[in-house]
Amino acid sequence: MHVFVTGATGHLGSALVPDLLAAGHRVTGLARSDASAAALTALGADVRRGDLDDLDGLRAAAAAADGVVHLAFKHEAMLGGDYAGAMADDLKVVRALVEALAGTGKPFVGTGGTGGGSAPGQVSLESRVTPGAPRTEAEQALVDAAADGVRTSVVRLPPVVHSPLDRHGFVPVLIRTARTTGTSGYLGDGTNRWPAVHTLDAARLYRLALEHAPAGTRLHAVDDEGVPFREIAERIGIRLGLPTAPVPEADAPAHFGFLARLVPLDLPTSAEATRTLLDWHPTHPGLLDDLDQDHYFTES
Repeated sequence: MHVFVTGATGHLGSALVPDLLAAGHRVTGLARSDASAAALTALGADVRRGDLDDLDGLRAAAAAADGVVHLAFKHEAMLGGDYAGAMADDLKVVRALVEALAGTGKPFVGTGGTGGGSAPGQVSLESRVTPGAPRTEAEQALVDAAADGVRTSVVRLPPVVHSPLDRHGFVPVLIRTARTTGTSGYLGDGTNRWPAVHTLDAARLYRLALEHAPAGTRLHAVDDEGVPFREIAERIGIRLGLPTAPVPEADAPAHFGFLARLVPLDLPTSAEATRTLLDWHPTHPGLLDDLDQDHYFTES
């Protein structure tokens, strides 16, 4: 099929586009820069110039395709502290793409977070919806669009999507933080758990969702169901030759910056329903094994 992909040259997009092409699909990727356009052309994909603010252009690209995968997000706004604004803009994009696909039966795969299925003291499940969790409004808009004749699905991503392609995610931020502060830190006793998945495994799940997911499906792109945060910090400390130590709660904002509110979260997540539904089975290294490799620790 002909697939329109937003975020086509980002972290996940740079894995998904080759996967789609290898599976025989035609890809048109959204590109807002000459460098992104050149990268897509080099892969053999078509290029649609524009950005997330060009809603009319997004509608036209979606209408011309057989399916859509929406990966792009205004990460710059999020990192700058305007997470609410980034989420509001994401909802506008989702609604515009749904409008273009309404009544066609075409697939539309969107992106959410595994926190959307979490509850205190419980494992996050695909079937659970957490009111007020980040990106849940856009996720719900996608699920609801199944009633409008769009084969929608949402891939919920864990906090850590890791691989050599990950240059700006939470793991690189934690590594830079450790280098800057001289300590690889955690909060409390560090037993809170973060789920994780390898980029290539996540990309394959997006393709499987595009090809096969029933309308209104929520999916979890999770391999490691919950890695204790202290173990992540310890592995980073060993690789950098730095001490690993708890950070006093009062010092968390100064030490971790914008990640301070996320570091202590306990987010164990199941992907059992996803694996059964789409026969998806991760084959790439888990997070701690990936942290034993050099790619995260070679400074460019």
